[in-house]
Amino acid sequence: MTAFQNILAHFDRYIPLDETEKQALTSRLTERRVKRKQYLLQEGDVCKHFTYVVAGCFKMYGVDKSGTEYNLVFAAEDDWVADIASLHKELPSKLFIEAVEASTILQISKGDLWYLYTNHPKFNRTFRVIIEDKYTELQNRLLQTYSSTAHERYEQFLSQYPNLTNRLPNTQIASYLGITPEFLSKIRNERLTK
Repeated sequence: MTAFQNILAHFDRYIPLDETEKQALTSRLTERRVKRKQYLLQEGDVCKHFTYVVAGCFKMYGVDKSGTEYNLVFAAEDDWVADIASLHKELPSKLFIEAVEASTILQISKGDLWYLYTNHPKFNRTFRVIIEDKYTELQNRLLQTYSSTAHERYEQFLSQYPNLTNRLPNTQIASYLGITPEFLSKIRNERLTK
């Protein structure tokens, strides 16, 4: 399946597109290959694209004053990643988006996205649902951070990202969960012994 076939199948799960809409979308997408550890966005830059992951994996994270990294989300195959606040408000980002693996992506610029919203209303609705889903994920993650144990957060991580457990190093998962890699190892060992 080509990158364009992937994204068209993705949209068909929301609202099927007609041929004109498919053409409008694919003509505005840019396919890129990204190397492991390559950035799509760095702190201080303005996010200019909404990115669909065809293959590979990305992490979106912030860094505090002491240099500690805090992973907010992971985006792997058939998912989207962007600093939505930076993209929509055209403000410098406080986040990084970095490839965890060599990846293939499709990107659409803000201007092209607005064109689709205006000229093909299905995209306005579909992207709204995509963004609402991402917002819901972040709300749930924030609530879990404050109200769940580390064990519960790990179980939720496994549920949300079942295909990433063996693809991400312990340090990345631990950062996402807000625990040390050593404590994550302990949680994993306890799960194995049960």
